Amino acid sequence: MSVHDVARRAGVSLGTVSNALNRPQVVSPDTLERVRKTIDELGYVRNESARQLRAGRSRTIGLVVLDVGNPFFIDVARGVEDAANAAGLAVILCNSDASTAKEDNYLDLLEQLRVRGVLITPVDTVGPRLEAVRQRGTPVVLLDRHARNKNQSSVWVDDVLGGELAVDHLLETGHKRIAFVGGAAKVKQVEDRLKGAQRAIRRSGKVDIEFGVHVAPSLNTVGGIAAARQLLAMRPRPTAVFCVNDLIALGVLQVALEMGLRIPHDVAIVGYDDIEYAAAVSHPLSSVRQPRRLIGQTAAKLLMDEAEAGEDHRHQQIVFKPELIIRQSTDMRGKTPRA
Repeated sequence: MSVHDVARRAGVSLGTVSNALNRPQVVSPDTLERVRKTIDELGYVRNESARQLRAGRSRTIGLVVLDVGNPFFIDVARGVEDAANAAGLAVILCNSDASTAKEDNYLDLLEQLRVRGVLITPVDTVGPRLEAVRQRGTPVVLLDRHARNKNQSSVWVDDVLGGELAVDHLLETGHKRIAFVGGAAKVKQVEDRLKGAQRAIRRSGKVDIEFGVHVAPSLNTVGGIAAARQLLAMRPRPTAVFCVNDLIALGVLQVALEMGLRIPHDVAIVGYDDIEYAAAVSHPLSSVRQPRRLIGQTAAKLLMDEAEAGEDHRHQQIVFKPELIIRQSTDMRGKTPRA
């Protein structure tokens, strides 16, 4: 079924059908009604991809995230969709799985689809592959990652500060054996949150703090469980654990409860992101909150502004400050950590 069939059945020209689809205000009411009725009768569906290619403008944007299974990125994606939907655009969500190979494949695909722009949380640093996308004319905005220069827009959260907030809190509640559970150091968020934790300990001036760094096999609950089985079996074990995200923290919490440990008397746990599950578990998690949906909305608006303005666009680097939310998993009021 094609537009030619619609024109033939309705007894109008191809141009009239095109106007009825794209500029209905220039078509007389009777003709417009006849074309629309014919479209319904024939079941015609317009070829949007072909139309966009002819117009040279796509109505889609690409969103590439590290892990679509992480509720943090789901909330960010909802923020992106909110802004895109308001502008009449659709979002193609891509999961790199923290793999540079998958990331490159998705970038190839998004370029082939002629998307209006790309929002991305890069697996590693912003390398030549991503820069090539920009050089070929596709706007790219970094999401949850700080741009290295002022010639690219980015939206991110100060993760160094977030790490400081988490460990400051643990130090203030009397903990001296603190563990950090993260993932691969190449992930910038892991690096920055660890850096903040270490900075908090140095700034405290305390010389009797034991601080251990542990790598989870994956940045999810399964990875947190695997890390916790080793970490909580140590003697002496840490009295507090700062996890690089809430999913790992939920895994650590699960193992701690299985071992019969009291939360937070035997072990206190702090997560990061403050996903909805953090407050809903049996022992609500203290967590460093990020404005997840706002991050997505802001980044999408920057991308659409760049796509519209072209060379006249003024790049922006927008940084949000995190907030520590204290809940039962670290609330030591009336308690002292077990030595």
